[in-house]
Amino acid sequence: MRRLLGIIVILGVIAAIAGWFLSAPRPLFAAGDKSLDEGGDVERGRQVFYAGGCASCHATPGQEDRLKLGGGVEMPSPFGSFYTPNISSHPTDGIGSWTVADLANAMMTGVSPGGSHYYPAFPYTSYAGMKVDDVRDLMTFLRTLAPVAGKARGHDLPFPFNIRRGLGLWKLLFFSPAPVVNDPGRTPEWNRGHYLVEALGHCAECHSPRNVLGAIVPAQRFAGGPDPDGKGRVPNITQSENGIKSWSKADISEVLATGLTPEADSVSGSMGSVVKNMSQITKPDRDAMAEYLKSLPAREGPPKATK
Repeated sequence: MRRLLGIIVILGVIAAIAGWFLSAPRPLFAAGDKSLDEGGDVERGRQVFYAGGCASCHATPGQEDRLKLGGGVEMPSPFGSFYTPNISSHPTDGIGSWTVADLANAMMTGVSPGGSHYYPAFPYTSYAGMKVDDVRDLMTFLRTLAPVAGKARGHDLPFPFNIRRGLGLWKLLFFSPAPVVNDPGRTPEWNRGHYLVEALGHCAECHSPRNVLGAIVPAQRFAGGPDPDGKGRVPNITQSENGIKSWSKADISEVLATGLTPEADSVSGSMGSVVKNMSQITKPDRDAMAEYLKSLPAREGPPKATK
C-alpha cells in the first residue's frame, strides 16, 4: 500500500510539473520589446480601431465619448462576469506604458506584459490572425487618445475559472494562432473581406455557438446560437435559409453602415454598437466584408431551447 501511495504521489508531482510547463504563456515578443515601435500610421490605426470594435468593449460606460477607453464594461458569461480593462493612454491605469510588442502579445497570443494569460472573452482567438503592421498602426492611434484615470474592477469568476494558469491548457486544446492568409484563387476584395471578418472584425466570436468549455464549435462557425449573456440569440450569418441567404452583398454592406436590414427593420442589442464601429470604416471595406460573408457555406446552428 505504501509503495502504491508513493507511486501515486510521484505521478501526481510529475503531472503537476508537466501541467505547469504545458500551461505556460507563449508570447510572440519579449515584454517591453521596442523594436516595433516606429513607423505606425494614425489614420490606418483609426480604421483598425473601428474594424476591431475596440470602443464597443473598452469605452467607459455611462458617457457618450467612445474614445474614452477607461473600460469597466461587464461581459456576463456562463463562467462568471468579465470586466473589460482600461486601454487608454494612461501610463499606470491604462496601457500608456506598453510597447507595440506588448499589444501584439496581448492581441495575437492572449498574453499580458506581465506574462499571464488573458481570458478569451478578449477575442485574441480571432485577433491572432492580424498583421503586426495593423497592431503597430492601432497602437499609434491609441497613443493619440486622452488618458483615462482609474482601473477597471477585476473579473468576478468562481473557482476554478479564476485560475488564469489553467487557460494555458485551454489554449492547447482550442487556440492555434495563425495569420489569415490570402487565397490566390480569390479576388482582392474577397481576401480583404476574409481578413476583416475572420481577424479584425472577429465576427465569429459572437455569431458562433460554443461548447461547454467556451470554445467555438468549428462545424457551426457563424451559424448563430444563444447569446453568451443568456439574453436572446445571435443570428446565423451563413448562407443558410435560416441565415442571410436572401440578403444581397449590398444588403449586408448597408446593415454594417446603417443597421437597416432588407426587411426595413433595424439591428439591436450588441449589434447596434458594432454598426457604430463599422459605419466608421470605408465603404470598400464594408463591401469586402459582405463579399466574404456571401461566400460562407450554409451551416445550421443549435436548435432553440424549449421550455
